[in-house]
Amino acid sequence: MPVAPLLPFTVTPNRKSAIPTSFRLTEKFILLLVFSAFITLCIGAIFFLPDSSKLLSGGFFRSSPAVETNTRTGLESSNSGSAGNVERVLDKIKKDHEQALLEAKDTLQKRPEDIKNDILNEKKKVGNDGPGQGGKDVNNLPIVEYRRPIGATGQEPVDPETRERRAKIKEMMKHAWDGYRRYAWGSNELRPVSKQGHSSNLFGSIKGATIVDALDTLYVMEMFEEFDAAAEWVEKNLDFNVNAEVSVFEVNIRFVGGLLSAYYLSGKEVFRRKAVELGEKLLPAFKTPTGIPWALLNLKSGIGRNWPWASGGSSILAEYGTLHLEFMHLSRLSGKPEFAQKVMNIRKVLNRLDKPQGLYPNYLNPNSGQWGQHHVSVGGLGDSFYEYLLKAWLMSDKSDEEGKKMYYDSLQAIETNLMRKSSSGLTYIAEWKGGLLEHKMGHLTCFAGGMIALGADGAPGDKTGHQMELAAEIARTCHESYARTALKLGPEAFRFDGGVEAIATRQNEKYFILRPEVIETYLYMWRFTHDPKYREWGWEAVQALEKHCRVEGGYSGLRDVYASSPNHDDVQQSFYLAETLKYLYLLFSDDDHLPFDHWVFNTEAHPLPVIRKDQTDHQI
Repeated sequence: MPVAPLLPFTVTPNRKSAIPTSFRLTEKFILLLVFSAFITLCIGAIFFLPDSSKLLSGGFFRSSPAVETNTRTGLESSNSGSAGNVERVLDKIKKDHEQALLEAKDTLQKRPEDIKNDILNEKKKVGNDGPGQGGKDVNNLPIVEYRRPIGATGQEPVDPETRERRAKIKEMMKHAWDGYRRYAWGSNELRPVSKQGHSSNLFGSIKGATIVDALDTLYVMEMFEEFDAAAEWVEKNLDFNVNAEVSVFEVNIRFVGGLLSAYYLSGKEVFRRKAVELGEKLLPAFKTPTGIPWALLNLKSGIGRNWPWASGGSSILAEYGTLHLEFMHLSRLSGKPEFAQKVMNIRKVLNRLDKPQGLYPNYLNPNSGQWGQHHVSVGGLGDSFYEYLLKAWLMSDKSDEEGKKMYYDSLQAIETNLMRKSSSGLTYIAEWKGGLLEHKMGHLTCFAGGMIALGADGAPGDKTGHQMELAAEIARTCHESYARTALKLGPEAFRFDGGVEAIATRQNEKYFILRPEVIETYLYMWRFTHDPKYREWGWEAVQALEKHCRVEGGYSGLRDVYASSPNHDDVQQSFYLAETLKYLYLLFSDDDHLPFDHWVFNTEAHPLPVIRKDQTDHQI
């Protein structure tokens, strides 16, 4: 599939700003004040006129009696067609009006520092658009007009209990962050019991994983002092010039994703610059005969390899299949189509291969381009590949038809071959090994409830309702995996065999490392159904986290969720701040806080904006 149609947002370096350059900055400021006054009047009218909600839903947008009659009766095709056109026009006017209100509301919520940054960016852009600049900044990046997408921050919930619970989750984030800042600042992660830093070989010698992973959570929770301290550390200390081997997948979802999200939320150029810099350092991973990237890469030498345990030197589906969202945005922000070309080539390789039973095996040899061991999982090794097919389509403003087809085809194969019901009626997703099912479901697989709910509205035919039912059943099963433990937190994996259901039977599957996937599904199910049980289930998890995982220095994982008392593993994972706490906070926030029709979350819960089909190539 050609790359160009999927890159409506590629920057043209010499493109001039759409804003007339004949206006001076003072004139622009006056115009901005006039516009702000107009928006304030509009907002005031909406919120203070009596029964304003009825004005929106009924008075302004109600069809005329003649139109309603023609629509109801459908007596004559010409009349009904005309009525349909009128209704479509009225519906579009309503949607445009609602969109304008959202944009105005979001603008009014900006903090002074963001408004100041907008003015500075505009001033810088005017200077850079002058003669001889060539449309690029001092870092040789194309000039991009920053526009913060809708819903970056939200209002306080109206309901007192919901507001109190959300405030509690923010306090949990502060406790986790303060412990990290006090005992492990600059390290990748925190050991909250022993109160020292912790580093994983996933990041080589890159430092600050928790800082970068937590940036957008701090911003979304309006912890701006902490956000500014983290941004300063990134500016001064985040260094990718290291002679070390890193996981391409982990560095992409945590560092690249975290930096991209921080840029889109705040507009700070340092985040765009660092994201592009790191993205460029990851490109040598694609230097294989097929273009399927290596799992591990030395950032200095550019030499890559795969995990030695991975089926004869294979690359892993969830790793090479979880680069698409970030790399499409890297192309947009760098003006370099190479990022997008790399991930689109992965699809070309996959589309040439036969899929056993329509399924994608977890292992693919990057030299031969052939499948390795036929092991299929929607949990570890496979999970986020399917997530990114759906989200690539959504992030493209539903223009990526190839991604859409691949997602719904694979979901059908998963339902047919992997989804099963237990004797008591619990729906679960098993693993497939060479044609045989292993009746095990991982905590990682629990994200699938949220994924299926997110994609249900676009399901082919009349399958929307059916897919929402599947999503709800998976959410229930994953909740049961929590409820059936002593500590009310879920195990790493649970089984449906030997007379047990949704229970871990092996010691090496009984641990809990602060994972987010069950909470993630609760969030999606709440947003799409507003069934209060999902908030209640989320609050149960909050209470368990506070009771069993909170220690003086932060939050720790647990070695055995079936034990009568907690045995801490002494690691506060960076994804606890990036994902678990963010999903919990949004679960108790209004739907217009990071709304799903404007934002898509990467697999580390870093929100990335939808690229609108009608956007000019210098806007986001």
